Amino acid sequence: MSRRSFLRGSTAAAAGVAAMAAGLAPLRKLGEAISVDQFLQQHYKELSPADMDKVLRRIENEVERQYGVRPHVRDYKPMNGVEYVYALNVTRCVGCRKCVHACVAENNQSRDPEIQYIRVLKMPNGTFDVEKGDVNYAPESVPEKGFFYMPVQCHQCKNPPCTKVCPVKATWTEPDGITVIDYNWCIGCRYCEAACPYFARRFNFSEPTIPKEKLNPEMSYLGNQPRHKGVMEKCHFCIQRTRVGRYPACLEVCPTGSRKFGNILDPSSEVAHILREKRVFVLKEEVGTLPRFFYYFDV
Repeated sequence: MSRRSFLRGSTAAAAGVAAMAAGLAPLRKLGEAISVDQFLQQHYKELSPADMDKVLRRIENEVERQYGVRPHVRDYKPMNGVEYVYALNVTRCVGCRKCVHACVAENNQSRDPEIQYIRVLKMPNGTFDVEKGDVNYAPESVPEKGFFYMPVQCHQCKNPPCTKVCPVKATWTEPDGITVIDYNWCIGCRYCEAACPYFARRFNFSEPTIPKEKLNPEMSYLGNQPRHKGVMEKCHFCIQRTRVGRYPACLEVCPTGSRKFGNILDPSSEVAHILREKRVFVLKEEVGTLPRFFYYFDV
């Protein structure tokens, strides 16, 4: 029985859990101490605006206690008539990895150990087999003759295997195409990590470490709020930026203009033009995930 269905069973059951949690606190989830409020919180999709406001204030208080910085946490909703896609020009990418570090800084990823959502592969010319890619090249030596560079991150699939295997429905795809994770609901089983054919999900084996001075205080509930030990995380197209009309951090820092992002439902958008006019491909097309992350060439 899931936590949600158990708590729905009766008010008495919920009260019993609260009493038990109060007596045995802190509760543990794969080594992480969680509060009674966290344990009893409803699923994201069931929260009323008032409930969500309480959750956001709780997160702000928790972050302030931990880091000494008062954040601004919001619940950004999808915009109507928007479906985001990403297009990456492998002709121009030079493998500098600036996108990797901009992503870490924007999205409050752990610095020790450092969690990175983007892997940049140094690929031998003539193949798109990611098994032949090298992530351990020296960025200061790029570009190198005989190779091209291919960043890989969450592909925000239309047919995502990761969401289908989650036993507690902690991950799902939003109407704008972004696959999200409710970090409070995640139980850390790692089924989604195993199901992803792009190695796009990361697991917090230890308590994440973020220096106070590097914490980004502009946060989203489904995006870059600090995570805890024992939960999954991944790229979410910088939801705290893109849902208010800004570009992802990785795109803004790219020195070669290799990255393009926008609304595929708008036929006049740059990404719509790229998909119509350029030589476009997706990774592992044969697995049927239907990515919203595309690669293309200048010619």
